Amino acid sequence: MALLTHHWGLDGLILLSSLLVGIYLYFTRNFKYWQKRGIKQVPPTALFGNIGAPLLGQKPFIKLLSDMYKAGEDEPYIGYYVLDKPFLLLRDPELIKYVLIKDFNNFPNRVAASRKTDVVGSMNLFVVNNPEWKYIRQKLSPIFTSGRLKKMFDLILEVDKDLDVHMNSLKLEGSGRDIEVKDICSKFTTDIIGLTAYGMKFNSLTDPDAMIRKVGKDIFGRSYRRYLEFFAVLQVPTLVNVFGFEVFGKAATKFLRYIFWNAINERIQSGAKRADLIDLLVGLKKEQESDSNQNSFKLEGDTLVAQAAVFFTGGFETSSSTMSFGLYELAKNPTIQDKLRKEIRDTLDANNKKVTYDMIMSSLPYLDMVISEVLRMYPILPYLDRNTEADYQLPGTKLVLKAGTPVVIPMQAMHMDSRYFPKPEIFDPERFSPENKKNILPNTYFPFGDGPRICIGMRLGLMQTKLGLIHLISKYEFSPCKDTLIPMEFDKYSVFTTSRNDIILNVRKLRD
Repeated sequence: MALLTHHWGLDGLILLSSLLVGIYLYFTRNFKYWQKRGIKQVPPTALFGNIGAPLLGQKPFIKLLSDMYKAGEDEPYIGYYVLDKPFLLLRDPELIKYVLIKDFNNFPNRVAASRKTDVVGSMNLFVVNNPEWKYIRQKLSPIFTSGRLKKMFDLILEVDKDLDVHMNSLKLEGSGRDIEVKDICSKFTTDIIGLTAYGMKFNSLTDPDAMIRKVGKDIFGRSYRRYLEFFAVLQVPTLVNVFGFEVFGKAATKFLRYIFWNAINERIQSGAKRADLIDLLVGLKKEQESDSNQNSFKLEGDTLVAQAAVFFTGGFETSSSTMSFGLYELAKNPTIQDKLRKEIRDTLDANNKKVTYDMIMSSLPYLDMVISEVLRMYPILPYLDRNTEADYQLPGTKLVLKAGTPVVIPMQAMHMDSRYFPKPEIFDPERFSPENKKNILPNTYFPFGDGPRICIGMRLGLMQTKLGLIHLISKYEFSPCKDTLIPMEFDKYSVFTTSRNDIILNVRKLRD
């Protein structure tokens, strides 16, 4: 005799149906969370909430954020779900100011997290939580002052010379050639990070088989597995432990650890001083070793490796993306390209052809405008997020965010909102002219974030982006070719703002 009926088959069907109903009810149990609080929400689907399309690689995450932002219409915020967890998408600049700046103490941490055993991934400055974050940031800040960067600038100019040799090797005279520019930009910024973060020459521009390039491609490779790891770490940390994901991946972590300790040991043995990140970390290592307080947090072992690792990845992907998107937009807008080239050449002529730190950081206002507009359209990370530390009532509203509720700011969607930036799809550096930028509504433009967790490497990132564009635009003309992707489409296998295809442009060397 069967358990429930007279037929085992029917019993099995009933039990299976009950199990499926139970699973469905479990994964949808929170799906009225925002609705019950009178908050508009994006309709979720079972199992995935609202992230099914990007999680399965069917839609770029940047597009999902934009769609949800538009769905909020005139609301100050809209609710959505990551799996079954409620998230709040902020749309109101005033509320954003409170989260990022005014009430930062209640929003000090990002959503991102990795496994505790993945120390290089979980303890780097981007991911780590307070109070360790505050301690690490205070210790690392001196390396990014203008005075320290100025001291490193002559080292960085060595990479500029390598870029010159590399570009000349491509034989771009006459009508030029169609080439992929993101790869060139990545090699350039990777080599700069090699000198400033690791105190060594990575030789990406001079050696086509440089190991560091393979490691960078392993970290940011266009595979679903790698994308899923990044997506989980940044948006769905609950999946990280389930699947054993790591921020950089096991092989890349092993290599980054190897080159870091080689650099540290070489610097200690030689006693050389280069005013770079390795110098700073050597000093911190010695300071920690002499600290007898066993209960204090220590920057040691893989926690030291983590800080250099995150700057390597920053150089590989962020500044190189800004450079390549900049070249893409300049190629499509030859009048803007010509105007920028004239400013660069006139400034170089006035400076006896010598490139200096002060020149690139303060004497090229139109270049500043161009880069600001590139970052408006293509912020490298298209969103900001924060976790609510304790129950918090959003100012001017009745909504109380419960502790642990993630808050997301869809940066790129706001940058493309016509209320804040008229005709946002048009590349127009004049938005950031001295007379126009004062009209930009506060808390609607923040490509490097804002508040205490603003990007610590912003000045270094801008410096290497400017140096690369100065070199390339002064000597080469960029224009679209048959393989140029117009309009731009974003990669569905990237959490970052990344082109769906290679950025291929015609590049022609100009006469001096």
